[in-house]
Amino acid sequence: MPAPPPAALSLRALAPEAWSAEIAVEDFMIPSGDPGIELFVRNKRPQGAASRDKILLYVHGTSQAAEATFDLRLDGVSWMDYLARHGWDVWLVDLRGYGRSTRPPEMLAPAAANAPIVTTDVALRDFGAAVEFVRRRRGAEAISIMGWSWGTVIVGAFAARNGGLVRKLVLNAPAWLRPAPAGALPPLGAYQTWTVEQAQRNLQTGAPEDRRAGLMPAEWFAAWKAAALATDPEGARQDPPVVRSPNGAPADSRAYWQSGKPYYDPGLIAAPTLIVHGEWDGLLPLSMAVAVFERLAKAPRRRLVEIGEGTHLLMLERNRMQLFHEVQLFLDEPEA
Repeated sequence: MPAPPPAALSLRALAPEAWSAEIAVEDFMIPSGDPGIELFVRNKRPQGAASRDKILLYVHGTSQAAEATFDLRLDGVSWMDYLARHGWDVWLVDLRGYGRSTRPPEMLAPAAANAPIVTTDVALRDFGAAVEFVRRRRGAEAISIMGWSWGTVIVGAFAARNGGLVRKLVLNAPAWLRPAPAGALPPLGAYQTWTVEQAQRNLQTGAPEDRRAGLMPAEWFAAWKAAALATDPEGARQDPPVVRSPNGAPADSRAYWQSGKPYYDPGLIAAPTLIVHGEWDGLLPLSMAVAVFERLAKAPRRRLVEIGEGTHLLMLERNRMQLFHEVQLFLDEPEA
C-alpha cells in the first residue's frame, strides 16, 4: 500500500451517544495543488480496518459547505453518520472558499472589486486533489463519488474524464441546460452573501406554500443555521449574519447552462450511476434529472429515483431518510 501523504490531522472525539464508539472521525487539511490553498477534508468510517470497496467522497453545491449539510446531525444522526454506520468509509471535501478550506484573498475585499472566483474548472481541480488524497491514503484504485446540485457537475465531469477512478456515481439533484432569464443580468462580483433564511427560501423553491413550513422542523432549521454560520465566522459577524459563497458557479451557469453549452458529457460516464431528485425541487427541476439520465449511454447501470414531498434541500427535510435509504441501496448493491 502506498504511504499516506503528509497532512495536518486531528483525531476527534465523538459525542457520547450510543452509537459513537462505532465511528472513527478524522479531519485533515490537504494541499490543493495551488500555493497557499488548503482544502478541508473529513473522514468518518467504522472503527477498525477501512474497506477499499466501500469508499465514498462527497462534494457540496453552490452555497452550502459540506460540513453544514452532509454532516449535520438532525435527531442525532447526519447523512455522513448514516453511511459510516452502514459500513462505508465516507469522506467530504469543502472546496476553496467554503467552510474551513482556504478563503481566496478576493473574499477579503468587497465582492464588486473582483470577478467571480472558484469556477467549476477550479472546483474540479480541488475535487481531484481530494480524490487523489483519499485514494493514496486508502491504497484504492477507484472510489465512489457523490455530488449535490453544483456538486453533480463536478463529480459528473470528473467521472466523464477519469473513468478508471470511479466505482459508482451518485448525482443528487443534478443540473442541466436551462433557459436564460429574460432581460440583462446584473454583473456578478467575486462572491455572494446570504442569510440562512434567504437560503432556505431559495433552496425550497417549488414546494407548495401550504406545505413548506412542515418540511423542516424549527429545531432542525436552528441547527442548520448555527452550522452554516459557523462555517464563515467573518460573515457571521455582520448584521444580519450572513454566509459568503464564491460566485464561480453562478458565473458558469450563465456561460454554460443558460447558453445551451453543457459543461460535461454524461455520455462519457462509464460507472454505475444513480440520480436522485426531490418531487418539489423547483430550483433544478425533474426535467434536468431526466435529461442527464437519458444521456448516460455508457453507464453499465443507471437509475433515476424521485422522492416524494422533497425539495432541493431534501437531505435536511423530514423525508431525508427516504433519500438516505435509496442511495444506500444503490451503493450496497454488488457491482457484478
